Amino acid sequence: MRIIVTGLIGQYAFGGVMWDYIQYALGFRALGHEVWYLEDTGAWAYDPVKMEPSADCSHNTAYLARVMPDFDMGERWLYRNAADGTWHGAAGAEKILASADVLANVSGACWLQPETASIPLKLFLDGDPMFTQIGLASAPQSEYAKRVAAHERHFSFGLNIGHPDCEVPCAGLHWRPTVQPIALDYWRGGSLEEKNPHVADGAWTTVMNWASYAPKEFHGRKYGQKDIEFERFLTLPRMTREKFVLAMGQGVGNKRPTEMLESQGWKIIEPDRYLPDYTTYRNFLSRSKGEWSIAKNGYVRSKSGWFSCRSACYLAAGKPVVVQDTGWSAHLPSGDGVIAFNTPEEAAAALDRISENYPHHAQAARSYAETHFDAQKVCADLLA
Repeated sequence: MRIIVTGLIGQYAFGGVMWDYIQYALGFRALGHEVWYLEDTGAWAYDPVKMEPSADCSHNTAYLARVMPDFDMGERWLYRNAADGTWHGAAGAEKILASADVLANVSGACWLQPETASIPLKLFLDGDPMFTQIGLASAPQSEYAKRVAAHERHFSFGLNIGHPDCEVPCAGLHWRPTVQPIALDYWRGGSLEEKNPHVADGAWTTVMNWASYAPKEFHGRKYGQKDIEFERFLTLPRMTREKFVLAMGQGVGNKRPTEMLESQGWKIIEPDRYLPDYTTYRNFLSRSKGEWSIAKNGYVRSKSGWFSCRSACYLAAGKPVVVQDTGWSAHLPSGDGVIAFNTPEEAAAALDRISENYPHHAQAARSYAETHFDAQKVCADLLA
């Protein structure tokens, strides 16, 4: 089949954004399908230098032209500039889309236009459970809700949606569980700069924003960001002998309390300096001892069952993960290579447990990725 995978690789041409989307394309291609990558967000291009929207998409398209060949995608990409409606990338965009069989709308990145709305099978892939559904349930007659409903199938990283203890509203849609596909071959063999000292060496790390956007309210309850959850674990470095290095964005309003965090034993580094592109992002994960991370308060409070696409990449690199439980442990195993926690004491115990038998947990981490996140298997499930 001809499958169109959407994303934000060019729109946000920095850091690990590439991995969130390209691995869908690689998974479908591994199944033998003809795959094209599409960006048609309906929003003006984002200029990462000026850090503002721009009518000029040349930086974004130049980035796509540079990185897509690294994944053997060559010129199989399309980009529509929302400012003037012009197409960039491969010639004949309308013809390519008109003959497509499947649209994989990853994170809803594609704002359906006539060309994409007419594709026979449209898959909506939600990576932000609870927050996506609050938007749909709060404004069911909105243009956004109508476009989401126009997809034939709806999937979510919220593995727990539909279960009695889960607070995520279905908003009139049937949500199927799914996880991040990982192109395993791209995570084998460690970093690209193994001989050079690295800030992540020997440390438990993660990549995060202090707060990506403002809290959302639904039925009188507020669902917030990672800053709320992090406050519960501020003293963790004092509870263990482990080293922590966090690539942490300032977040909305630039309110990251850097001095306070570092006074508690957390080393904070700037993502735009240390992780400017997808290769440095992969190096950071691959050089880490493993990942320790909390989740957005909205994921935890709603018991959504969200499991991070970033954590799946750590696992593929053979790095154990100790991550906050959002309800995912009812659907994915916790124990070897991957350990869920709810309290600071549980997190400290998990870190100590892995350190006591690190080779075992590192091997288990890679096996876990192969079992649960293999891109070919995940993408086959989406089409089943």
